[in-house]
This record gives sequence, structure tokens and C-alpha cells, in this order.
Amino acid sequence: MLDVAAPSPKTAVRRTRAVLFSPWSRLGLLAALLAGSAIAVWVWQPQRLLADGWPPQLSGAAAVVLFAAAYGLCTAALVPRPLLNLAAGVLLGAQTGLAAAVVGTVLGAGISFGLGRLLGQDALRPLLRGRWLGAADRQLSRHGFRSMLAIRLFPGVPFAAANYCAAISRMGWPAFLLATGLGCVPNTAAYVVAGGHAATPTSPVFLIALTCIAVPALAGLVVAWRKRGRLRGA
Repeated sequence: MLDVAAPSPKTAVRRTRAVLFSPWSRLGLLAALLAGSAIAVWVWQPQRLLADGWPPQLSGAAAVVLFAAAYGLCTAALVPRPLLNLAAGVLLGAQTGLAAAVVGTVLGAGISFGLGRLLGQDALRPLLRGRWLGAADRQLSRHGFRSMLAIRLFPGVPFAAANYCAAISRMGWPAFLLATGLGCVPNTAAYVVAGGHAATPTSPVFLIALTCIAVPALAGLVVAWRKRGRLRGA
């Protein structure tokens, strides 16, 4: 009888490390993190801040920094940004709320982009073989700033989906963060101003903000419908 040599401890460690750090294992970790974040948000229910208000012991710069950090983490946990933008206006006012919301938006986008780049890119890039997926990847990789700026300005594009699509591409960090910071301002401002003047829903400022939310959304639906017809024809 021949003795089968057992693998050495170093070989077993290398194999275990290869499995744990493989692209699909990292992608599974990303999915678990997103699922855990969604559950945590569902349990915590951050929308209660709109009803309960900001803790009275927090004010000034500390409140702004804390809200921006919480905004970024909630955005990375897939909390809808319109809700967070309304909360920024209600809790901090229009001007301060807009600054905190923009910083939080860039922070949350950076977290999502980093997680997608670290945990999902290696596993998903080999799947970009379809015609439309390949075209989108080339557009984001070659023209990252202007492509992401257009995505942020165009209403109706899911924020989280754009973050992870950009992470899978070869877009650079500076282009992604700068385009996100600039492109999010118009839509974010409309929601924050609406939240800041929610107590006076008949005021001209609130009505203008509401119009700035509704008109781009309607325009986005029209453009998406027309593109849908062209794609079906093609």
C-alpha cells in the first residue's frame, strides 16, 4: 500500500487563502454586506428623524458633520436619497442642509465605489461580453467624468446602480467623485429646499422646488420612453 502524502500546512493555507480571496468569494461578501446594511436600515428606520426631529443636544458644526457621515453611510446602505435630502432640509435648513447632503452624497458614492471596485470588479468584469454592456463599459472607462456627470444630472438613474457600474468599469477615482459632487447638486438642492420649506407648502419657494423635482422627472420619463422605442426598433 502506498501512503498518500498529506498536503503541507503551507499548501493548505495557500489554498484556503485563494478560496477566501477569490473574485466570487469577494462578490459574495459584497452581497452579504449590502443585505446586512439593508436589514440594519430596516430595523433602525432612519426616516423617524423626519418625525422625531434632530437630537437637541446636537447643534452647529457637530450636527452638520454627523449628518453628512450618517447620510453617506445610509446612501451606501441603499437608503433612497430623496428621503435623505428632504431630511437634510427639514433638520438643517436649506443652505446648511444642501452642503451636508452634497458631502454625504460624495461620501456614500465613494464608499459604494470602493466596495464595488475591491469586492466586485474582478468577478464581474469577465461578464461584460454583451453588446450593450461592453458599450457602457467602454463609455465609462474612456469618458468617465462626462459620462458620470450626465448620469448624475439625468433624473431617474438609480444612484446605487450607477456607483457599482462605475466601479466595475475602469473609471478613475477623481473623475467619479468630481462628477458625482457636481452632478448631484441640482436634484439635491431641489429636494433639500423643499424639505426646508415643507412647513409652508404654499410658499413660492416650496412650489418652485417642487416644480424643479417634477419637471426633470417627467422629462426623464419621456426620454426613457423614446429611447425604449428606438431600442425596440433596433
